Amino acid sequence: MITVDARGLSCPQPALLSKEAISSLDGGTVEVLVDSATSRDNVARVAQRSGWTVSVEAGTEGGYRLVLEK
Repeated sequence: MITVDARGLSCPQPALLSKEAISSLDGGTVEVLVDSATSRDNVARVAQRSGWTVSVEAGTEGGYRLVLEK
């Protein structure tokens, strides 16, 4: 599993880092940590357009954990 910690980064950086991570894999699991709803939505959109499934969990400190799988 690859973890992308994009907390504290503003858009479009979280989406770009996520795209880079999923592009490096043929399949598997990528965990992405973000701290805004906008980043959450943009990362999910990038992953889904690339054929990955997305599950989102709200973090305990207001952030989000996205699990991308293919």
